[in-house]
Amino acid sequence: MPRTRTGSMAKSDSFFVRSQVTATSGAFTETEIDLGAFVDVQDKTILRVHNIAVQYTDSTGIIVDITASTATNAAVRWQLNTQSQTALVTADDRSVVSTGSFVLYNNNSATQNGANAINETLDMSPQDWTGGYLIAVESLFLGGERDANFASGDVDVTIVMECSTETMGVNQAMALAMSQQ
Repeated sequence: MPRTRTGSMAKSDSFFVRSQVTATSGAFTETEIDLGAFVDVQDKTILRVHNIAVQYTDSTGIIVDITASTATNAAVRWQLNTQSQTALVTADDRSVVSTGSFVLYNNNSATQNGANAINETLDMSPQDWTGGYLIAVESLFLGGERDANFASGDVDVTIVMECSTETMGVNQAMALAMSQQ
């Protein structure tokens, strides 16, 4: 006879949710990710984000590079939130699910075109947590901004989230949803 564990949540197989935001110079931009097909608090269905992978490209899909007429750096920063934002926020904001950045640096100026140092950081991500990150809201918001020194101009920040759906009690799902707004 199979045993049933009290309090366990029914889980789905993992699937992928993808989104992209174009980070522009000097302005924060944001795009909404509709999760209504996966999250329904009244139906007790929530989303678990297990991993996030990030890609940084120009509008043609080519990896970005830096303008190198002088020693300079260029950075693009992004965030994934449970609420819409007008600017980047820090990890103490309860709407933050994940944040990251991509920095290129050229310290040789025009004598060596292109970046000679690169740093990519996922400074807060679901894969950092033992069980991923639970989402009980029907939309996420991917936002970003960039510095002016990218040779390609605007930078497309594309994320791929590995997710699964789970069921939990209505009261727990409602409490989780309220904590993320």
